[in-house]
Amino acid sequence: MQHYDIAIIGAGLAGSLAAMALARDGHRVALVGPKPVIADGRTTALMDQSIDYLKGLGLWDDVEPLTAPLVAIRIIDGTTRLLRAPPVNFRAAEVGLEAFGYNIPNAPFLEILEKHEASLTTLERITAPAMTFDFGDGEVRIGLEDGRTISADLVVGADGRRSAVREAAGIETFSWSYPQTAVVLNFGHELSHQEVSTEFHTESGPFTQVPLPGNRSSLVWVQRPRDAEETLKLPTDVLSRRIEDRMQSILGKVTAEGTPQSFPLSGMIARRFGKGRAALVGEAAHAFPPIGAQGLNLSLRDVMTLVELVGRPTGERLAADVGDRFDGRRRVDIVSRTASVDLLNRSLLSDFLPIQALRAVGLQFLSSAGPLRGLLMREGIHPGSAMRSLKESLREKIGRQRA
Repeated sequence: MQHYDIAIIGAGLAGSLAAMALARDGHRVALVGPKPVIADGRTTALMDQSIDYLKGLGLWDDVEPLTAPLVAIRIIDGTTRLLRAPPVNFRAAEVGLEAFGYNIPNAPFLEILEKHEASLTTLERITAPAMTFDFGDGEVRIGLEDGRTISADLVVGADGRRSAVREAAGIETFSWSYPQTAVVLNFGHELSHQEVSTEFHTESGPFTQVPLPGNRSSLVWVQRPRDAEETLKLPTDVLSRRIEDRMQSILGKVTAEGTPQSFPLSGMIARRFGKGRAALVGEAAHAFPPIGAQGLNLSLRDVMTLVELVGRPTGERLAADVGDRFDGRRRVDIVSRTASVDLLNRSLLSDFLPIQALRAVGLQFLSSAGPLRGLLMREGIHPGSAMRSLKESLREKIGRQRA
């Protein structure tokens, strides 16, 4: 029976990045899971902190040609409600950055990860699905579909919302659903996006355009389920016109590309993010609507924390409480991000006039209050930085007063 320091279950973006990071540190890693049957047509906007991590893993030179920078993010109230918010613009230059992050197509990104995985001698790729998990005092035994059994000091669940690792570890979840479906596609356009992402807030949810290289963009269009079904059936020319109209023609004539995909929206958070010899990353731990580019960025912070917690190999077995310590380290970040995305999404759906008023006033305040907007941008890029910046500012102010 082959033994590994760490077995990662789930070979999507989060699992693959975790496997690479841990293997590069010298751990013997098994990355377990079949290749996706259907290519993922979505894109992922990775923020500045996540891009720095890709650079540290030696991936950026291969990934960068696929990407488009996000130099600004614009929010437009696209509702027809009585109380509408003014447009809000967030510019990376306001916080001293060339770009907030970069938008990356998922499918070619995963292909690049697979190529780099093959070059790591301490990483073994196992395409047979994991079927059973036996958590013992000294190790975890994993039964594979092909009849083999492997063992590991630590098992990392990166196997999505229906995580088998999470279930085997006895970790419960809290789940909820939204009356929404996300339609995802790429499109070409007549005018340059100027590396600006525009998010229209509508009564059914956000309609978000994110730049791709050239005069192309990706789109996440959140709609009511019945409307999404109709959108998927539209001929390409009619769909293109609908997108252009929804975008108020700010990018000129639009041409939809390929076949749109749809994803029902729901939320989930694990009651624990680790337990004993199990740790959960990515959507095995948390899942929420595609708002504010939080999904994979939050998952990468899971990976960063796990790599830091495990440390480099010492020749000794990994401790039996890694999962418990990981849970403590990730709780505040995951819970706060999940709650903020859920609150924003529900505020868009609410027909309750006071909630609409609060949302409109909040966006008006952000539009006019430069320092607050800067704090919010820093917090989105580097979680915890806004509070640190505020504390430092207060200390400096108190110091000047005492002097």
